[in-house]
Amino acid sequence: MLPTVKSQGVFIGFVELKGTADSRRPLTGRLSDQKCVHYSWSVEEHWSHTYTETYKDNEGRTRTRTVHESGWKTVADGGEMIRFYLRDETGVIRVDPQGAKIEPVVTFEYECDDGDPLYYEKGPQDAVMHSDYRRRFVEYGIPLGLELYVVGQSRERDDIVAPEIALDPKAPMFLITCRSEKDIASGMSWSSWGLAFLALVLLAVGVGLGRLGPDGLPVPDAILAAAGFLAAWLLGWTWMVYNSLIELRQRVRRAGSLVDVELKRRHDLIPNLVAAVQGYRDYESTVQKEVAALRSQMEATLPGRPGPDPAAVLPAIRAITERYPDLKANASFQELQESLIECEQRIALARGYFNEISSGYNACLEVVPDRFVASLGALKPQPLLAAADFERAAVTVDLN
Repeated sequence: MLPTVKSQGVFIGFVELKGTADSRRPLTGRLSDQKCVHYSWSVEEHWSHTYTETYKDNEGRTRTRTVHESGWKTVADGGEMIRFYLRDETGVIRVDPQGAKIEPVVTFEYECDDGDPLYYEKGPQDAVMHSDYRRRFVEYGIPLGLELYVVGQSRERDDIVAPEIALDPKAPMFLITCRSEKDIASGMSWSSWGLAFLALVLLAVGVGLGRLGPDGLPVPDAILAAAGFLAAWLLGWTWMVYNSLIELRQRVRRAGSLVDVELKRRHDLIPNLVAAVQGYRDYESTVQKEVAALRSQMEATLPGRPGPDPAAVLPAIRAITERYPDLKANASFQELQESLIECEQRIALARGYFNEISSGYNACLEVVPDRFVASLGALKPQPLLAAADFERAAVTVDLN
């Protein structure tokens, strides 16, 4: 099970997220009348039919029997889906559910006869042949506020500079579900091992009976066949685990590159912040000292070096804005200040995600039996990013 990333920390690539469904213009479920971002509904009508048929028995005599048939037939269905936002404590990210495997919840389920107003209100006026005049109404959906787990490819939106989760044929999966990632991982694991166990049981029974196939095999040949099956299964399992570890290692490397991207973004942002402060250099000579302090922080973020901790830059900015109210009121400066704060938050998220996914990767290299496959591929653990890698001493700005 891999760690999920926060919405503010989503970058281009394959991601896993948790959050709640949200939309400014939600849909309304046709049966449930709930506000939602996706729903599908169906109306089924029950029918039954009894008739008599003739047939010939084994002795050629003509006989009759009564046949009773019944079942449910879908008489109406439909649904809608829209783009929606996945919201968590850091913000929102847009999700385009077209093409996704959606696992919704039941939002409406009701069965009634033709005496109920719902029977014709939400269903067709015509009846099926041999109808019992009983209908079943079912709706599945994703209501607003539902906790979701989303796995898919992140791409850049076509309207603004921001990521969104959407279908990508090259991505390993695109899943929107109300189940937790733990349940999904557990189900996949049990399915894989369950099939292997069932195959081994069936093979063991065949070996015990000394028969494999319609013509039968001697016991030594059966044992040889069993050994061949086990070897093939082991080879396939090793191939699957090795590829999974390689994919996980690539994700660790991508997570590390995302940290570098955010550090570069901060490096490019601070000069603009310095330029905004320089525009007010005529206020007092102390502004020059404060500008120099910010420049020293800029120089500490040269490519290839870890940048300062947020606590090193933000106190200096806050002190300047308190001393110079006009600077605080300047829209461009305020926008740059907010961008820098957001940048620091994104760096923290990227660093946290890198450490989480690296920890998961390192654990896979240690657990049995995956560690044996890892040793065959000479896969090495990934060192975590320590806090000291990002820290710098706070800049002292004398405002007196």
